[in-house]
Amino acid sequence: MEIERIDAVWLEKQGEISVAGLAELSGLSEADLRELVEYGALVPINPDDGEWMFAGHCVVTVQIASRLRRDFELDAQALALALSLIGRIHQLEAELRQLRVLIPHRSS
Repeated sequence: MEIERIDAVWLEKQGEISVAGLAELSGLSEADLRELVEYGALVPINPDDGEWMFAGHCVVTVQIASRLRRDFELDAQALALALSLIGRIHQLEAELRQLRVLIPHRSS
C-alpha cells in the first residue's frame, strides 16, 4: 500500500509567497502559474513588479489547480475556468451558511 505524502503549509492571512514558492508547493511550473495569472485565476499582490508576490491563501488555489491538471489533464485556460467556478461555489456556500444562521430553524 502506497502512502501519499502530504505537505501542510500554514501561512498567516497577511503572509506572502513568491511565484517560485507557489511552484514548489504546488508542483506546477512557474510558466503554468504565469499563465494562470494571465487568465485571471491568480492575482499577484504586486502585478507591476518584476517579482510577483501572492497572498498566502493562493497556496490552496494552486494546490487545487495542480490536482486538477494531474487528474484531468487540463490546460491553463481550462484550469482558470475550473478555479473560477470553484471559487464561486465557495462564495455561494458561505452566503448560504450566513442565511441559515439568520433563518430560525423550524422543527416539525
